[in-house]
Amino acid sequence: MSRNIRDFRELRVYDTAMDMAMEIFRVTSGFTKEEKYSLTDQIRRSSRSVCANIAEAWRKRRYRAAFVAKLSDAESEAAETQVWLEFSRKCGYLSDDRAREMNTSYEYVISCPVKMIQNADDWTLRVKK
Repeated sequence: MSRNIRDFRELRVYDTAMDMAMEIFRVTSGFTKEEKYSLTDQIRRSSRSVCANIAEAWRKRRYRAAFVAKLSDAESEAAETQVWLEFSRKCGYLSDDRAREMNTSYEYVISCPVKMIQNADDWTLRVKK
């Protein structure tokens, strides 16, 4: 699995999470000013945090528990982003179709850390003693 991957940027999940964070940046630029310090900041922060946690997990592969913890954080931040997407839809900032598309992308993003955690031994580095 991870043997041919040299950098977190090569992970499809990172690429998808980064694309989604940038898409969220674009769509939230059209949100009302009243949302600047609430919904806009929250959804941008959580979507960016997914990417950061994946990168951190990758660098913590020497420590299984730390690797799993960071992947768990990425999963949680992706789920939080889904909540903010739902608020965005219900507030009328996103169409039902666009919100559904974005939610589907986050379902994929969530599934990847879950699978990586389930197979953590395949992803973590073997430290020689």
